Amino acid sequence: MTVRNKLFAVLCGLTFSAMAFAAEEAGPAAVRDLGRLNGQALACGHKDSAAWIRILMLSHVPKTRAFGEIYEEGSQEAFVAHNRGAACPGKAELSARLETVTERLKAALPASGPVPQGHNAAEVLPNGIVPRYLLQEPGGRAVTNEDFLGRFQLIAFGYTSCPDVCPTTLQEMKEVLKLLGERAARLQPIFITVDPERDSAQVMREYTAAFDPRILGLRGSEALTRRAAAEFRIRYEIVRDPSAPPGSYTVDHSAGMVLLGPDGRTAARFAYATPARQLAERIEALLRESGMPGPAQRLSR
Repeated sequence: MTVRNKLFAVLCGLTFSAMAFAAEEAGPAAVRDLGRLNGQALACGHKDSAAWIRILMLSHVPKTRAFGEIYEEGSQEAFVAHNRGAACPGKAELSARLETVTERLKAALPASGPVPQGHNAAEVLPNGIVPRYLLQEPGGRAVTNEDFLGRFQLIAFGYTSCPDVCPTTLQEMKEVLKLLGERAARLQPIFITVDPERDSAQVMREYTAAFDPRILGLRGSEALTRRAAAEFRIRYEIVRDPSAPPGSYTVDHSAGMVLLGPDGRTAARFAYATPARQLAERIEALLRESGMPGPAQRLSR
C-alpha cells in the first residue's frame, strides 16, 4: 500500500470514528435539552408542557442512571438561568422547541423492535415510536399510554356530539368486544374526545357507557388533546357557522381506529366502517402472534 493510500485509509477511519462519536453524543445532548425544557416549563408555569415532557422522558429515553442524571442536570441549568433573570418563553415558542428536541430524540434514540408476523418492514417503520398521551379518565385520574402496557389498546378519536361517524365507530368497538368474547379482557377500548370544551367528564362517562361500560373515555386540555392527536396522526378542526350561536359548532376529524400492541407500538390502523368481524379477526390474529395467554377458540357468534 502506498503512503497516499495509507493516509487516505487513516483519514477515512478518523472520519467514521468522528461520525460514530457524534451519533453517540446526540442522544445525551437531546436528553439534556429535554431536561432544560422541563426546567423552563416548570419554572414558568407551563404545566401541560412539563407533564408532556415527563411522559416523553419516561416513554422514550432509556431508564439508566446516566440518562437520568443528564436530564436532571439540564432541568437544574434551566432553573438556575430562570433565577438569574432569564425570560420565560411563550407557549408557542416552548412548543416549537419541544417539537425540535422531540425529533432529535427520536433520531438519536430510536425505539427498535421485531417485525410482527403478517406485516412487512415498510409497515412497521412508521410505528417505531410509541404514540404517547397524557389525559384524564372521567373520575379525574391521569391516564397515560404506559398504563396499558402488556395489553392491546383499540383507540378512536371523536366527540360526543358527532352525528354519525363516532356512534358508528363505537358501535363497531362494542361489536368487536362481543366477538372476542373472553379474549376482550386483553384489549382496552378507548375513546378520546377532540372536543374537551363540551365533553365534560360526566358527558364522556355517560356516552361511552351507552355503548359498552368497558370503553374508557379520555379527555384533556386543548394542548394535551392536540399533542395526543398529533402522536396518532389524527387531524381535527372546529367548524363554526357564523350565523350559529357561540357554543354551536361541529368538529371535522379523522375517522377510524388505531390498535396499539402490548409494547405500546402501533400494531394496525383500521379505516372507518371496517366491518366489526374483520376487525375482530385481525385483532384475534395479533393476540395469537403476541403469545398472550388466553383461551383458544373461535370468535363468538
